[in-house]
Amino acid sequence: MTKKVVIALCFWMIAFAGVAQDHMPYRASTYTDEGAGTGFLKENLFMGGGLQLGFGSDEFNIGVNPEIGYSLNRWLDVGAVVNFNYSSIRADPNYVFNPDISSKQFTYGGGVFGRAYVLPFLFLTAQPEFNWTSIREKDENSGATANFNANAPSLLLGVGYGRRVVGESGFYIALMFDAISNKNSPYNDVYGHPLPVIRAGFDFYLHRR
Repeated sequence: MTKKVVIALCFWMIAFAGVAQDHMPYRASTYTDEGAGTGFLKENLFMGGGLQLGFGSDEFNIGVNPEIGYSLNRWLDVGAVVNFNYSSIRADPNYVFNPDISSKQFTYGGGVFGRAYVLPFLFLTAQPEFNWTSIREKDENSGATANFNANAPSLLLGVGYGRRVVGESGFYIALMFDAISNKNSPYNDVYGHPLPVIRAGFDFYLHRR
């Protein structure tokens, strides 16, 4: 089931990247010092966010991750991100993947991020977060329901591909894993094992050059 979700996300991101390439301005470089000054530069402030989408024969997942950030220089971006995610797992009357219990889960939280572009198209990322999770489960046999609440810190580390023109726009695709692996982390499976976190999104600079 998890493999199907990851495969679906990969195909979705490939298509996303192709569309993004068509809409990105062509530039030989990703940063310009033209008009650079000291202190805060409004041209380096950006907003945007990512989208998560996953589905399989037994589960569905969708989420949005709005973000605001600042390009410190030609190779480093920093910022803050907010998470909203909904997922559901259907009951299995055959007791193959769960004991006929359906589940709905809502996660919200946020954190900060840093993206270091080691190459113009390749970056390393670190994203400490704190998330709250609310889970509602229903036994389809008895009709009984149960509610659970949890929270956990996370540290997402990974690598990504992207193109950005500081002062104009950019896009990214990142693959990350939770390095803390708290048992209540929304980035773990039911056995506590870390899951791949795949995010893709656009950023738009607020004051275009």
